[in-house]
Amino acid sequence: MVRVLSTGSSILNQYIAEIRDAETQKDSLRFRHNLERLGGIFAYEISKDLAYETKEVITPLGIANVPVLIQYPVLATILRAGLPFHQGLLNFFDKSENAFISAFRRHHKDGTFSISIEYASVTEIEDKVVILCDTMLASGSSMVLAYRELISHGKPRHTHIATAVASVEGIEYMKKHLPMKEITLWVGVIDDEMTAQSYIVPGLGDAGDLAFGKKL
Repeated sequence: MVRVLSTGSSILNQYIAEIRDAETQKDSLRFRHNLERLGGIFAYEISKDLAYETKEVITPLGIANVPVLIQYPVLATILRAGLPFHQGLLNFFDKSENAFISAFRRHHKDGTFSISIEYASVTEIEDKVVILCDTMLASGSSMVLAYRELISHGKPRHTHIATAVASVEGIEYMKKHLPMKEITLWVGVIDDEMTAQSYIVPGLGDAGDLAFGKKL
């Protein structure tokens, strides 16, 4: 199941416009803040699919019956570009436990690259709902490897994968390599093109560099 949040008119599109805009991107603080705000919007939308129970809340004037989460989802992200987006999710799911996965892209002299998982810090995920996020879904390779690393630590009840900008090719790669019946993919916007170096076009550039500075 793929859900695209930009299809309707909402403030989400304003934030996507700003993270794409080359001039606005010069302000790394605003870039990170916009990713965080997008994470909050995704959290709200995903929350509609979670399980709730009715709780009696005592107010100064009586008792209110309020639907509350039965269990907070586990929040997972791919380092480093996913961190601001992850924080936006965490602002809403503030009682969630967290997992972090490092996916390293190694470039080769022939212009190709390979991706490997170098580090993972994963909390208990068995029979829990997991939200795995990254700012961009380009080739899809990092997300597939990150998901496989996650489920090597336990089997989630369901996994929501969230990304601000995705490519058509990346989505198709996920559909071929992941058990999509167990996954809901949430996307801000989908772009049609991707370069040979797996940069999404028009995309937004290197999200990690824009958020935290250029890497060596």
